[in-house]
Amino acid sequence: FRRRPVRSWSKLYEGILHASGSGVPPVTKDYCIVYNSNWISLPNSLNNATFRTLENLTSTVLCNSSEVPSGLMKDKAVVVMRGNCTFLEKARIAQRSGAKMLLIASKARLAPPSDNKTDFENVTLPVALIRYNDIVDMQLTLGNDINVTLYSPPLPEFDCSMVVIFLIAVFTVALGGYWSGVAELENLKATASPGERETRRKKEENVTFTPLTVILFVVICCVMLVLLYFFYKWLVYVIISVFCLASATSLYNCLAALIGEIPFGQCRITCCNKNIEVRLIFLAAFCIAAAVVWAVFRNEDRWAWILQDILGVAFCLNFIKTLKMPNFKSCVILLGLLLLYDVFFVFITPFITKLPVVIRVPRLEYSAATLCDMPFSLLGFGDIIVPGLLVAYCRRFDVQTSSSSVYYISCTIAYAVGMVLTFIVLALMKMGQPALLYLVPCTLITSSLVAWRRKEMKKFWKGSSYQVGWMS
Repeated sequence: FRRRPVRSWSKLYEGILHASGSGVPPVTKDYCIVYNSNWISLPNSLNNATFRTLENLTSTVLCNSSEVPSGLMKDKAVVVMRGNCTFLEKARIAQRSGAKMLLIASKARLAPPSDNKTDFENVTLPVALIRYNDIVDMQLTLGNDINVTLYSPPLPEFDCSMVVIFLIAVFTVALGGYWSGVAELENLKATASPGERETRRKKEENVTFTPLTVILFVVICCVMLVLLYFFYKWLVYVIISVFCLASATSLYNCLAALIGEIPFGQCRITCCNKNIEVRLIFLAAFCIAAAVVWAVFRNEDRWAWILQDILGVAFCLNFIKTLKMPNFKSCVILLGLLLLYDVFFVFITPFITKLPVVIRVPRLEYSAATLCDMPFSLLGFGDIIVPGLLVAYCRRFDVQTSSSSVYYISCTIAYAVGMVLTFIVLALMKMGQPALLYLVPCTLITSSLVAWRRKEMKKFWKGSSYQVGWMS
């Protein structure tokens, strides 16, 4: 589960620059700033903040007082360019010239200010970094007569967007597992005729993971992430293309399963010696169009996340239903290895790819993080699919052994508990969490306890005799 932490190790905090134009009614807009809390403290709300007139001096770097005409900065918020001298030198010149606020525009990323605290003891004006592109946008949006102020609202302990994430995740895992059980029940009800059974196996197009393929899958994931680190500019488009193809196919499979239950509108046409339902042709066109629209407008924050989540849920559902774990042993290997993978790449590496393989929901609680670079709460597809494969195995085992739905319900509840535990740790630690660190133990331990309590651990570990015989 991804959430941007406050990087207290560097005393860098994110804040908000609130800008107001001179129109009637006045147009206002917020921008991200970063500042060092060792130097200054900002008001925690807009009500306690003081507005200053903005003086745009981005034509200078303010490394020499002679660069600015006398009196131009007095009682104003001054914005200058980053570079050529330290923040301390710029701050001292601005303060001597009567400025009440110093903004340093940066064309590069907003890195932590590095001057030490003792040097800033005599500097009383607020100093903050802001993106140069935001200054340009401010001028275009609000005009030349602009008043600005700085404040830093506290990071909310809990954001309601996580409730939406929770509902999406649990719904997807529960439905994916149930769908897998329905497919298994249909297989069990199939006739004993070898010919018809072979036809059904080809129709289902399921993939079964063995312990060896599980290990290979995890190795491929690690290699892929390392390659993305070095070749992100090129591979990102490959990932986007693969996601569009996979999500369109998954959306088609999910909707086709629903349409198949509708008894009308089944007219067919003959093409290439095959009878094809017309409604499925329109469905395929719709699914392809949805994926293409997302690919074109994926950076549109206002609504593209809805389409991405729909495609993502369909992708996860289809993956959970299609990929079969043959036994609990394979589940333990897969979840255990991917747990180590998730912990390593969240806690050890600083690189988190901005790829479409996440469920994202806009933050509903306003804060500086919303402006700066994390306006969404994110949950990786792997945090749904990996435990979902275990839930699906539990559901199929229920079907195969006629043990009602005890394994399926228990594992689904365990997944929900793991998600809640993730949210609690996230709120307490205020930093990104590998969700599998909590989901994997919850689901594996619960499934094991149910099997032990029912005295079915050996059968649960190796898979049912039906499964072993039918898939070997």
